[in-house]
Amino acid sequence: MSENVGYAPERETTEGKVFTVTGGDWDDVVSGTDPIHDEKIVVNMGPQHPSTHGVLRLVLELEGETVTDCRLVVGYLHTGIEKNLEYRNWIQGTTFVTRMDYLAPIFNETGYSLAVEKLLGISDRIPERANTIRVLMMELNRISSHLVWLATTGMELGALSMMIYGFREREFILDIFELCSGLRMNMAYVRPGGVAQDMPPEAIKKIREFLGFMPKRIREYEDLLSGQPIWKARTQGVAVLDVTGCMSLGITGPVLRSAGLGWDLRKTMPYCGYETYEFDVPTQTSADVWARYQVRLAEMRESLKIVEQCMDRLKPGPVMIEDKKIAWPAQLAVGVDGLGNSLEHIAKIMGQSMESLIHHFKLVTEGFRVPAGQVYVQIESPRGELGIHAVSDGGTRPYRVHYREPSFVNLQAIPAMAEGGLLADVIAGGASLDPVMGGCDR
Repeated sequence: MSENVGYAPERETTEGKVFTVTGGDWDDVVSGTDPIHDEKIVVNMGPQHPSTHGVLRLVLELEGETVTDCRLVVGYLHTGIEKNLEYRNWIQGTTFVTRMDYLAPIFNETGYSLAVEKLLGISDRIPERANTIRVLMMELNRISSHLVWLATTGMELGALSMMIYGFREREFILDIFELCSGLRMNMAYVRPGGVAQDMPPEAIKKIREFLGFMPKRIREYEDLLSGQPIWKARTQGVAVLDVTGCMSLGITGPVLRSAGLGWDLRKTMPYCGYETYEFDVPTQTSADVWARYQVRLAEMRESLKIVEQCMDRLKPGPVMIEDKKIAWPAQLAVGVDGLGNSLEHIAKIMGQSMESLIHHFKLVTEGFRVPAGQVYVQIESPRGELGIHAVSDGGTRPYRVHYREPSFVNLQAIPAMAEGGLLADVIAGGASLDPVMGGCDR
């Protein structure tokens, strides 16, 4: 078996059989290359490199410090989430998809829930408060995601203080998520039909506190970075990808908007009532790392404006669809064993009638049936267009769910931005795409 080119070589050890997986076309790339005489070097950047935003691997051909060829290798973080969805009911799917892009879990959940609701034909029956909470949580999540981008990119380009400040503010947002859902990340908070539970008063208070200090913090980030000569030198005119290149490669999100095209699905194809909110779509024209930095800072400010409008709209009301055939009749509470159904709610179900108890049991164990059909829903995630293609065969489980993940699509731009540039600029260019490998590989 080890003699066959198509298989990984194997060897017996005390732990059993071990396979050594070679790096795809690595041998072809390096064969016949004499780095001393050809002045050509082939290097691996990643998949454990601290500047590859996760387990991304770049195979780079260099002449001196100039990149002549760049190949991307993905798949190191593959989790099989999309396939796993076919073995879980429609509600349980939320728990899986939230783990794809782990920096933007609310967007994964909302896109999935919108697709399921479209299949069910209940999109116009989602309570107003539930939609407002979805928008509120998505915009807080957008800010927290951009903060991670700003923090890690700052660290990679030498602004170590930015790493500390970015994560400091993100922690505050994660505390809000924990108050609302019981979890800081991967919350499974947005569900088909609405959200898992209402926002507590403590969360409302903490959001208002956040709205009070965050605009000043964004100004501080600009004071720290925007006038800094090293930051300008590492970002201005670096990793340029103009609007033609973005359109050719399917690049969306802040990278596309930094090239001058104000394409934002919240404006162009609104969902969750975004058409009723006042906000702008920031754009730049220099199409470089600097422009992407400027766009993301401006987007944080716009998200704060949307959050403020959401706070004014939080009218009392249900947060889950009234249809008992779809909605989990849950009233959650924090007990000694964590978050779960409140004792009063369990007593009510157990004491109501045998029929209601059976219905609750079947809804939780089997789930609801979704009419046969297929839909495509797209939303604007922090990284660009997040598309969900969901197919139902009429059962209680998805027949197929496939995500059009912006991290995966946007990574195509790295060779276009890197080739012909300096090795150091590969770091800045790759970082400016803000890829999350959990979403890319899923």
